[in-house]
Amino acid sequence: MGDWSFLGNILEEVNEHSTVIGRVWLTVLFIFRILILGTAAEFVWGDEQSDFVCNTQQPGCENVCYDEAFPISHIRLWVLQIIFVSTPSLVYLGHAVHHVRMEEKRREREEAEQAQQAEAGEENSPQDADKKNPISSKETRPKATKKFRLEGTLLRTYICHIFFKTLFEVGFIVGQYFLYGFRIFPLYRCGRWPCPNLVDCFVSRPTEKTVFIMFMLAVASVSLFLNLVEVSHLGLKKILSAFKRSSEQQPAETPEKPLHSIAVSSIQKGP
Repeated sequence: MGDWSFLGNILEEVNEHSTVIGRVWLTVLFIFRILILGTAAEFVWGDEQSDFVCNTQQPGCENVCYDEAFPISHIRLWVLQIIFVSTPSLVYLGHAVHHVRMEEKRREREEAEQAQQAEAGEENSPQDADKKNPISSKETRPKATKKFRLEGTLLRTYICHIFFKTLFEVGFIVGQYFLYGFRIFPLYRCGRWPCPNLVDCFVSRPTEKTVFIMFMLAVASVSLFLNLVEVSHLGLKKILSAFKRSSEQQPAETPEKPLHSIAVSSIQKGP
């Protein structure tokens, strides 16, 4: 059914820039959708049109009845669903990579400015040569504290990509229901032209196909649930951080003693 390795490699990059719940969502996408769709479901629907038999000899009747019963194959619909649901993650990945590169350039500019200030200080006073150690520690600091944080425009992009994933998920579930429902019946009656009258058509493996449809529906429901949980988690985290920020600002207004003096006094009590 095609090679999914290209999409898998890209989604692995998305995994590095996602939350814990987002990584669980990607695991569900890989294992229960792409893997199952590429291994088992393709063989179940392999004889879909060839074994769709109608009790008539009228040329073209079976083809038009099959087109009426299955406007689009389940396999192709699920492939489109995976592509559409994964597209917002790819857009978010592009923004995340751009954000990381901009942060790296900003750190490089800061390091260059610090190096220029250090050189200017050494030219003015040779005694400042002993201060190279803090500068070198600053240069090594970005490598140690290089963490990926969801904040600002990146956080808004992440929330938007979850919203569009949820929208596509719901859209495909509703579309599948209106196309052919969530169950495959063994008998399908068709009276479409050029059939001479109402004919009976028989679908191959209806029970097995119904099981796969319910399984893919359950996986889509789990993905929807994870999207809602992730949005709730991010919203709750944002609210808690706002309350924490406001509680830190209120006691800071009453005492006029600077924070660095408190830190220095606590350090001096150590010896």
